[in-house]
This record gives sequence, structure tokens and C-alpha cells, in this order.
Amino acid sequence: MHAASIEIAIQTRKGSSMFKAKKTTGVGQAKLATLIAHDVQIAGNLEFSDGLRMDGHVKGNVTGRPGEQTLLVVSDQGSITGNVVAYDIVINGTINGDVTVEHFVELQSNAHVNGNIYYQQLRMDVGASVEGKLTKRDNTLAPVETPRLSSEMASDYSNS
Repeated sequence: MHAASIEIAIQTRKGSSMFKAKKTTGVGQAKLATLIAHDVQIAGNLEFSDGLRMDGHVKGNVTGRPGEQTLLVVSDQGSITGNVVAYDIVINGTINGDVTVEHFVELQSNAHVNGNIYYQQLRMDVGASVEGKLTKRDNTLAPVETPRLSSEMASDYSNS
């Protein structure tokens, strides 16, 4: 079986005046080199590079490799119970944990986040929900490391 990579390009344009250059915001082009299928369940932390499409379920932290422009796509079938850190994130599924984004986060209409979101740029579609704080990060801040799972959450995973 050969692994196929999927390319995604999502961009939006900000308005511009005749005196300013046009700014492009959003997710740049990235290869989704890894797919976690809808029937896959992972218990443990996951670190990825390039792009990851999550159709399955992870109980643990999901982290894009530090220093890389990683892309995480959580489909409407996907879920993560743990903290998430990546350069760009597109969410259309469920995340139970804090989300830290170095660049851009898109919350699509089926997105459900039960946790805080730290971001530089945000797009939120009608229907998306967040039970937590939305905090705009200063782009001069150093990347945030993934917080550890609380001992209560970790023991819940070891018992399941």
C-alpha cells in the first residue's frame, strides 16, 4: 500500500488600500503526508511534521514538530482529547484540550473545542463552538510548548 499525500491550499485575502500592499492570510499550501483514518484510535502523545489529517481519535497531546510550518486538519469525524500545538490548524471535528497555533486557525462549521485557543489569526464559521477563551498571541512571543496532560486526565487514559 502506498501512502498518498494530499495538498491543501486555503487562502483568504484581507482588504487593501491603494497605499498598502495586499496581505494574504490563511493557511498556505502544505502536503498532508499523514492520514489517521476514521477507525483508528491512538492512546499517547503524537508529534508530526509537514501535514496531518485526523479522521480518527487521539487520547494524548498532538504536536507539530517545533520550528516547522506544520498543518493539522481535524475532520468532522476526528477528535483529540489532549492539548494541540501546530503552526496552522483547520478544525471541523472535536478537540477537548487547549489549542496553541503559531500562525492561523480555522474553525469550520462542525468544530467543537472544549478548551482555550491561543492564535495569531483566526477564522470562525457559523456553527463552530468554543467552550473556553480565545486569546490573540503577540507574534513576537516564542512558540509555546505543549502543556502536559493533567494527572487526572492521564489516569483516565490509562484506565480505558
